[in-house]
Amino acid sequence: MRMSFWDSLRGLVEHGSVAWGFICAVAIVLVLTPVTAWLAPKIGGLDTGGDRPRVHKKPVPRIGGLAIVIGIIVPAVLFVDLDSPYPGILIGTAGVALVGLLDDTRGLRPGPKLLAVIALTLVPVLGWHLKMDHLNFPVVGSVNLGWASYPITILWIAFLANLVNLIDGMDGLAAGIVAIAAGSFALLALSFLRTDPAALAAIVCGATLAFLPRNYHPAKIFMGDTGALALGYLLAAIAVQGVLKTAATIALAGPLLVMAVPILDTSFVVLKRLKYKRAPWGADQNHFYHRFMRIGFTQRRTAAYLHLWALLLAAYGIMLRFVPPRPFGVWSVHNSVIAALVGVAVLAASVWMVYTLEILKARHFRAIGLGRFVREAPDTDQLPAETEGEREEAVGRALTGGR
Repeated sequence: MRMSFWDSLRGLVEHGSVAWGFICAVAIVLVLTPVTAWLAPKIGGLDTGGDRPRVHKKPVPRIGGLAIVIGIIVPAVLFVDLDSPYPGILIGTAGVALVGLLDDTRGLRPGPKLLAVIALTLVPVLGWHLKMDHLNFPVVGSVNLGWASYPITILWIAFLANLVNLIDGMDGLAAGIVAIAAGSFALLALSFLRTDPAALAAIVCGATLAFLPRNYHPAKIFMGDTGALALGYLLAAIAVQGVLKTAATIALAGPLLVMAVPILDTSFVVLKRLKYKRAPWGADQNHFYHRFMRIGFTQRRTAAYLHLWALLLAAYGIMLRFVPPRPFGVWSVHNSVIAALVGVAVLAASVWMVYTLEILKARHFRAIGLGRFVREAPDTDQLPAETEGEREEAVGRALTGGR
């Protein structure tokens, strides 16, 4: 059975576990966030910017993720049917949050922390058999993963957990991105009649939205690794149980589009570091939000642009669910044309975004015959030419935060 967009949207409000889970999460996080802010300096949970380059200027409590995780687990126990694999997902989430809390208060080395997260992915995957049985590709169709379903699912969950952690470097950014992703997963899961993952996604959405007022610039509290790792872990598990297990063509494209901004951000940073022969997991100031701020954007404007970009890509993923190019396995010219036209518009907006961030350079546009779209910098002929060595030195300073 297939639900329409409006039926799915209405279901978010009318389905008891989804709506009440969301409301309960909001209430708990609103109450507990000030409590965790009060607790932070007493247990060493203040962020002074020493662990990696940050954009804030003064110490800020960074264990707000504790409020978020409690605000997710409590309503999940109340409103999600705790059949397999949800106990494993919640136990793993609590474990990952504990690892993050230890890092926020005591400090952990990246290697052991990553290994701990990977180990905790085994809880739902091996203990409760949470896995992707197959992947659906737009043209190829369904591919059965067989024995590879376990390692691929483990890597997917660990990847997303660290992905959210890496974008949590600016006021309100990660919380907003997660809220958009969780809301999108709730709608997608409900459209597939998967109410439990929809309820869990709505709970995550409510928890992060409730956290945003104190996390938005100027932030009074950060979620820290406690929240970022746990939220990424949860989003990955929800995507597997709510979308990737379905037979729809959008099952793979949907989660990738919903999480496209953090995926692109992390991919760009890692490739940039590898290009300059630096460890891919090292701290740097070459994330999208750093680049926005270097070209003069404020923190609020930077967060707004990245949230809008994430919302645009997520909306396209949702559109492909309800206007699929191949409904019921048969190509539809009408739907394909709509998907192509909207896709071109989304691609154009994304290209403009990466050009604004100077990831795409003017020379790239000229090389493909699009030089007329390049904005020329004023008075460039009056500036001395920059040598390759100077460019590499500037990139090096950016990658290491100017240290």
